[in-house]
Amino acid sequence: MPRGLEMLQRFFRRMRAADPLAGEGNANGSTAMITLRRVVKTYETGAGRFMALRGVDLQVRAGEFVAVVGKSGSGKSTLIKMYTGINRPTSGEVVVGGTAVHRLDEGRLARWRGRHVGVVFQFFQLLPTLTVLENVMLPMDFCGVYAPAQRRDRAMALLDQFGVAKHAHKLPAALSGGQQQRVAITRALANDPPVLVADEPTGNLDTRTARTVFELFQRLAAGGKTIVMVTHDNDLARRAHRSIVIQDGQIVGEVVNRA
Repeated sequence: MPRGLEMLQRFFRRMRAADPLAGEGNANGSTAMITLRRVVKTYETGAGRFMALRGVDLQVRAGEFVAVVGKSGSGKSTLIKMYTGINRPTSGEVVVGGTAVHRLDEGRLARWRGRHVGVVFQFFQLLPTLTVLENVMLPMDFCGVYAPAQRRDRAMALLDQFGVAKHAHKLPAALSGGQQQRVAITRALANDPPVLVADEPTGNLDTRTARTVFELFQRLAAGGKTIVMVTHDNDLARRAHRSIVIQDGQIVGEVVNRA
């Protein structure tokens, strides 16, 4: 790893340690980074009440790479939206890194999410009118984690780490799908969050590119990131540390793929 990037990471870890939101909530010294307790999520629809999650209990250890698989409509995306605070549980508890996410109001939730959870989407969600570099700098600008003079250097160091630094001044449309997903992962890591959540991040990519992107997630997990990834690809799921199978809003299976 380049020395400059190591220095930036050490600097950010010191800043994160001073974050007043870090460790808020039900910290209990557990090695679990993510805990769901009896989580229920219901939606009101035109056809009546729909229960997307039915009393889910789940723990994800710090540094673990977990794949979530299941059929369309099984509750996969709703499950990972609990971790990010994008969706709130109808009942139950969601604790991430010692923070009781379900108890945060909207203002605190936005600040917490920006610093502690990186999100990667299937369709990249890069802002089309910003350059690649500007897209990666955006989370840093939003959260004010780094001094303005440091943000560009950090963004360039991350882009270089993922092999897309030469595209820094291009608009996203000028990049291939695989390159855009690399940029999206880089943006998710801009504030060095301990948790990375990915919703079908390889679903819009060809098989070869999907495997390359998946290997990036494996590398991040090996470096200590906690990763929860929804995928429809069972072969890729078997390469994560653990696979969770969800059906009709309930966890119905679990496979530990390696120690």
